Amino acid sequence: MDRSQQILDSRYSWGRLGLTLLVALIANTGIWMIVALLPDIEADFDASRAAASMPYTLTMIGFAAGNLLVGRMVDRLGAAQSIQIAAVVIAAGYVLSAFAQSVALLSAMHLVLGLGTAVGFGPLIADISHWFYRQRGIAVALVASGNYLSGAFWPTAMSGVLETGGWRAVYLWMALVTLAMIPLAMTLRRRLPENAHQTAEAAATARAATTGLTPRMLALLLGLAGIGCCVAMSMPQVHIVAYCVGLGYGPAAGQKMLAIMLLGGVVSRIISGLVADRLGGVRTLLIGSVLQCIALFLYLPYDGLVPLYVVSAVFGLSQGGIVPSYALVVREYMPAREAGARVGFVIMMTILGMALGGWLSGWIFDVTGSYQAAFLNGIAWNALNIAIMLWLLARTRPRAAQLA
Repeated sequence: MDRSQQILDSRYSWGRLGLTLLVALIANTGIWMIVALLPDIEADFDASRAAASMPYTLTMIGFAAGNLLVGRMVDRLGAAQSIQIAAVVIAAGYVLSAFAQSVALLSAMHLVLGLGTAVGFGPLIADISHWFYRQRGIAVALVASGNYLSGAFWPTAMSGVLETGGWRAVYLWMALVTLAMIPLAMTLRRRLPENAHQTAEAAATARAATTGLTPRMLALLLGLAGIGCCVAMSMPQVHIVAYCVGLGYGPAAGQKMLAIMLLGGVVSRIISGLVADRLGGVRTLLIGSVLQCIALFLYLPYDGLVPLYVVSAVFGLSQGGIVPSYALVVREYMPAREAGARVGFVIMMTILGMALGGWLSGWIFDVTGSYQAAFLNGIAWNALNIAIMLWLLARTRPRAAQLA
């Protein structure tokens, strides 16, 4: 092994992972603050539940597009410069949102916010995947955990600001926090040596040949599966606070359930990363999808306060590893030099699923007056994802053959 290959899974790789996780913790706030603030925004604008959900939907649309666009930017400019540009966009999105005077304007500003926030997920996952080979699963899982850690930490940290200054003050504070990404990005200026791509490139080519699918066909298939899993995933994540308010438990209980759900997701992502290093991305993704479906079923018969805390924890522990597993499948089967764009596309499709699911659940609630039908809708979409993973697994030769 030459010196350029020795950088993979090295001490530097792990140090870079820690710094990347810190950036992700800050960058991902853009998709979680609107979830925690949804009841306040609904009340401030006297909006329907579906209308109040639109800023989240536009955030996720921007987040989806950003994963593809910023992913390509990382392929060309590197992580450091891409993060600095995104930090300015995120801060601008927060400031403009704070001064919005209608749900429509707030939604439009959240499109900008989501575009910049995307740097904290797919692009960072793609970048860190280059620095690991043997331990890529756990590395990707840890960086992806920054998304959930951000959602668990920042809404709680900003609760005092929300009580004293309202949701607009929260947005102005988050704009200041986001600017800390600019100096942090300077620590990630180092680029991977060109020769270090070769090991991963050869392994991906060998695995891709076993499926009988072109990279484009596989990406489209993964994208469809990602929409299915994330329409299902969005139901509890986006509406748990509003669900608790409707049941009479108040927003604080919902915010705590969301935090528990997301912290459970962190544990799930770490475990899934360890599992993926042994079983591969496809099998790990399938396991997570089945567990998520089971957890969604548990929401149907239980709506008491304590049972909801328990089911939310179960849900978080079930689904956290699903989305990072898509990135692992991409890296296992597709060219390393296209990692930013390919991972960005598949992550974009999962996020579009979240956007669709967030709005669709609000619309179903407005039509039926209940979230029960929304949970059933999520279960149906989840079944689509499971079916695609089973089909893909059947098309793929045993892992032992892939690695021979």
